[in-house]
Amino acid sequence: MNRFADLFTAIDQSTKTTVKVAALAAYFKEAPEEDRIWTIALFSGRRPKRAVTTTRLREWAAEAAGIPLWLFEESYPIVGDLAETIALVLPPGTRANDKPLHHWIAELRALGPLDDAARKDFVLGAWAQLGGTQRFVFNKLITGGFRVGVSQKLMTRALARATDRDEAELAHRLMGNWHPDDTTWHALIEADDASADASRPYPFYLAHALDDGPEPLGPPSDWRAEWKWDGIRGQLILRGGAHFVWSRGEELMTDRFPELARAVDFLPDGTVLDGELLVWRAGDDDPQSFNALQKRIGRKTVPKKLLADAPVVLHAYDLLEWRGEDMRATPFSDRRALLEHACADLPPDAPLRLSPQLDFADWDALAQHRADARDVQAEGVMLKRAASPYLSGRKKGDWWKWKLDPLTIDAVMIYAQAGHGRRANLFTDFTFAVWNGPDLVPFTKAYSGLTDDEFRQITAWVRKNTLQRFGPVRQVTPHHVFEIAFEGIQASPRHKSGVALRFPRMSRWRQDKPLAEANTLDDLNDMLRIYG
Repeated sequence: MNRFADLFTAIDQSTKTTVKVAALAAYFKEAPEEDRIWTIALFSGRRPKRAVTTTRLREWAAEAAGIPLWLFEESYPIVGDLAETIALVLPPGTRANDKPLHHWIAELRALGPLDDAARKDFVLGAWAQLGGTQRFVFNKLITGGFRVGVSQKLMTRALARATDRDEAELAHRLMGNWHPDDTTWHALIEADDASADASRPYPFYLAHALDDGPEPLGPPSDWRAEWKWDGIRGQLILRGGAHFVWSRGEELMTDRFPELARAVDFLPDGTVLDGELLVWRAGDDDPQSFNALQKRIGRKTVPKKLLADAPVVLHAYDLLEWRGEDMRATPFSDRRALLEHACADLPPDAPLRLSPQLDFADWDALAQHRADARDVQAEGVMLKRAASPYLSGRKKGDWWKWKLDPLTIDAVMIYAQAGHGRRANLFTDFTFAVWNGPDLVPFTKAYSGLTDDEFRQITAWVRKNTLQRFGPVRQVTPHHVFEIAFEGIQASPRHKSGVALRFPRMSRWRQDKPLAEANTLDDLNDMLRIYG
C-alpha cells in the first residue's frame, strides 16, 4: 500500500499534467502486476463495493479516537470528507504494514458475509497498521468512494509511456466489460488478442463547445452539421450474433434497452454505430424530451408498459466498424455515406434511425437551424469537418457542439450547505426559491458557476445571516438573488414547486437586483409550457 499511497499523494498534490503522467508511468513500471491492474480499475471507476456502512465507520472511528460521536459528527462537515475525517481523528498506528494494494482490496471484498463484530475487528486492525495517506486511501476504498484527479486520458498516456504502446490502442483495450477478477495485466495491456472481446466499444470522440459562432472555422463547405440531440450518447455493437449497448460513461446498458436486440435483423455482423438513445414513438416527427428517457435510466429490467410508453431507438450519426473493419480512420464524409447506405432499407418499426444532416449554404443558415433546435427536442447543432477521422477523447479542431444559450431565471437563495474536499470550509451548495404570491417556494439546488472569491464572499455572509440549522444545512435570510442557468425544465410531482430543472448552475450573482424582482412560480410554469 505504501507505493500506491505515494502515487496518490503525488497526483493529489499537483495540478500539473506532466507531474501526474510521470508519477503514473513510474508506478506502472515498478508496481506488482496485481497492483497495476487494480490501479487501472480504480482510476477508471471500477471500485469495490462499499464493505461497511458509513454509520458504522463513524461510530468505530469515534470509539477508536476516544471522542464522543457528536464531536466526530460536528467535525465531519467541517473537514468535508468522511475518509479524511477518520484519518485525522484516529491515533497514530501501532504496527507497521506494507501489504500491497491488491491484498487490502481482497480483504475488503471478503467482508461481505461477515457480521458486524468481525468487520469491526478487521477495520480497527487495519487502522492500527496503517498511517497517514495509507489510512486515508484505505478509508476511501472501504467506503466505496475512491476518486482521484486523473482522467482516463491521462492514465492512458502514462500507460503508453510505461509500456511503449500506442495510446489509441491502449484506450481501446481499457474500454469494455473487464474487471480485475477476470483479466490480468498481460491479457489487458500486453497480449496480442486483447481486442478480441466482442463486446468492447471504441473510445468515444468528444466535441468541444463552440462559444463565439462558427465563422472562424473557415468555409462552410468543409463542414457537415446535424442536430445535437438531448439523449444518452451510446454505441451499439453487433458482433458474434449478439448485440451490446454502451454509454459514453463506459456503462454496459444492453439489458436496459431490450428493443435494440432487433438491430441484428437489419445490419450485418461486425457493425458498430455511434449515436443517441432517444425515446421516439412510432409516427412521431420528433423524439420525446429527456424527461421521457429518464424513466428508463437506472432500470435493470423494463416492464412491458414502459416499453410501450417510452420506446427507445438509437439515432445513429456515425459508423465506427463495418463488417468487422475498423472505419475510424476513414474521413467522416465517407463514413457518413456508408452509414446512409446501411440505413437505407430500415423498416419504420426498426429500433434504429439515421440522424439527418442539416442543409446550410452559409453560417447564417446554420444559425437559423440552431435557433430552431428546441422545436425538435435538440440542444443545438453539431459541426463535424467532412475530412475528419473518428478520434479518441476530446480533441480540438474537427468536432464542435454549438449549443443553444441556456434558459435562465432569477431566484433567491434560501439555504446553504458547505462543500467537500478543498471547498469544505466554504458554503457552495445552495437551495433557490421563486415567489409564489408573498411566499418563496424552493425549486432547485445548484453548486457550480461562481468563482472561489465569490464563494468566499457568500460564505462570510451566510455565517452572519443564518436563521436556523438543520444538520449541515443552514437556512439564511432571503436577500441574495442569483441568475440560474439550465438546459431544460420538466414537470415533477416530487418537488414542491412542481418543476425540476436539467443541469442547473449559477450563471451570475445578481447583486444589482433587489429581492422583490426575482422571478415567480408563474414564470417557471410559463417556461414549462413552452419548453417542457
